[in-house]
Amino acid sequence: MKKIGMVSLGCAKNRVDSENMLGMLRQKGYEIVADPAEADVLFVNTCGFIESAKEESIEAIFEMAQYKKNRDVKLFVTGCLAQRYPEALMSEIPEIDGLLGVAEYARLFEMMDAAGAGERPCYTANGARFLNAPRVLTTPGYSAYVKISDGCDNRCTYCAIPLIRGGYASRPFDDIVAECAKLAAEGVTEITLIAQDTSRYGCDIGDGRYLLPELLKAVSDIEGVHWVRVLYCYPDSTDDRLLDAIANLPKVAPYLDLPLQHIDDDLLRRMNRRGSADWIKSRVAECRKRGIVLRTTMIVGFPGETDAQFQTLLDFVKEARFDRLGAFTYSAEEGTPAAAMPDQVDEGVKAARLDQLMMLQQSIAMEINQARVGSECEVLVDGYDEESGRWYGRSLLEAPESDGCIWLASDRELAPGEYVNVRITGADAYDLEGVVL
Repeated sequence: MKKIGMVSLGCAKNRVDSENMLGMLRQKGYEIVADPAEADVLFVNTCGFIESAKEESIEAIFEMAQYKKNRDVKLFVTGCLAQRYPEALMSEIPEIDGLLGVAEYARLFEMMDAAGAGERPCYTANGARFLNAPRVLTTPGYSAYVKISDGCDNRCTYCAIPLIRGGYASRPFDDIVAECAKLAAEGVTEITLIAQDTSRYGCDIGDGRYLLPELLKAVSDIEGVHWVRVLYCYPDSTDDRLLDAIANLPKVAPYLDLPLQHIDDDLLRRMNRRGSADWIKSRVAECRKRGIVLRTTMIVGFPGETDAQFQTLLDFVKEARFDRLGAFTYSAEEGTPAAAMPDQVDEGVKAARLDQLMMLQQSIAMEINQARVGSECEVLVDGYDEESGRWYGRSLLEAPESDGCIWLASDRELAPGEYVNVRITGADAYDLEGVVL
């Protein structure tokens, strides 16, 4: 029996791909090990979204290549960076024994067999987008991500995802529900639906209607599912029907992750973002009416962004008062239209704008969290921190891996995966404190 080690980088969508590969390997009898020094076969599932992610992926490949020096170890590279730069990786890193693109995971064993025969296979064609393969969860056993589509048709001018993942493709409805039911039967109680663009789910199947509301209902009806969450919606396809489903289905988190990127109409056009500033503001208002927590992402320093346009963004953030807000400086990605645009913004200006925006958001988040002191909520226990001697968890209003946590005081032993009722007793800008009732 050979031992498999895997490094998985990037987003939750990439994590699901890694879990599928691990599931296929385990089903074939391979043993999965955490220590790469014990592995006979090493995988690096890469990210290629922005420059920092590409650099991290390259570093991980070289780090894993070190294990080939003194032992007979195979090294395989998969994922987004592999899809985007296959020739460069294979020619410049001879330690790579085989490479697999994002739509070629069905050829996993074909690649491994070819490498075992002395070849250096490189598969990056447009193969199977959805495998319905077994999975080995790398999340805690009570929580899982489920991918509902792949690729993207939005063609934002700054984004390389369509160059890597291709056009939008919805996964079959029944396959998604079946996987969620299987996960629930195995003890998963929290399911998070993910894709590059979840709100457009269903646009390319059936009669072309958006089907995310129906999917949320079907998943929340599964016995054993306690919480359902959806991430990565897109403003122009986030309609009132979707907001009603998020607000009214009892198991669905009243939480919307709506990356907006900016609010200035001219910059939105240059970004090729559909939906005007007025439409975006209407989505924020409709969420507030329904009591939906809002998370968003903003880009600062997009080519041509003026001081006045950045101030417009600041004014909007002050007005909208997002519960959660992440931001990053614009990164010029090879092959994207924005990389060739004039008026690229100075890196120092980008950094200063990012600091200013995040300082503003920190004060808003502090006020929002402090307003929760005295309230009660259900909390999913995530673990125990040895250093502080405290348990911690999340409510429906905190997404896994992206939001803060709730630190718990309890007069009894808790268990990861347990749901407890909590009274909030303290707050800072990112985390809350509470006592188990």
